[in-house]
Amino acid sequence: MKKAFIFDLDGVIVDTAKYHFLAWQKIAQALHINFTHEHNELLKGVSRVRSLDIILELGNVQVSQADKDKMLIQKNEDYLSYLVDMDESEILPGVFKILQLLKDKNQGIALGSASKNARPILEKTGIMSYFDAIVDGNDVTNAKPDPEVFLKAAQLLHIDPKNAIVFEDSVAGIQAANIAEMASVGIGEETILHEADYIFRDFTQITPDFIKELIG
Repeated sequence: MKKAFIFDLDGVIVDTAKYHFLAWQKIAQALHINFTHEHNELLKGVSRVRSLDIILELGNVQVSQADKDKMLIQKNEDYLSYLVDMDESEILPGVFKILQLLKDKNQGIALGSASKNARPILEKTGIMSYFDAIVDGNDVTNAKPDPEVFLKAAQLLHIDPKNAIVFEDSVAGIQAANIAEMASVGIGEETILHEADYIFRDFTQITPDFIKELIG
């Protein structure tokens, strides 16, 4: 049976989460807000606009919409500056092996990410060809935990959502997969991603047998 394997991008396939953190931290510091790695967990899988709102709430800071718009542009420019020298070394351990296995098994592979920079990142890391469909922040109107991004990915692959498996590192992403009635695989800490159907620290823990079991 052909199934849909849908991957989030940041923190799942590539290690760009650290660049988001640095860019948001710079914004927070300018506002005299203490922004830690723990706070950064709140932004995983969340849109850029909502992320800024969360940071402002953390510092109990209010700014005008015009200033918000400037900060959002600045954050993205800072983030993109970190990506200039990005290459295949940014791909997280074990990911290549799983993508290749799915390709060999003729499974549907899609990206389902809130990132608006997903396509250039896939190009820079040399793995664009693995994906049969890409749905990113430019293609959806509702942020996770709304399941829109994953439902669109399954639709592009012409596969029923019930035959889809989502790989996510955020609580919002896991919730979106569960709402869509897709199998959810959490990549990260069990204490954070406990709502997932399966949880692995990273892709090096995922075996070929597990993937074959998902395929059925």
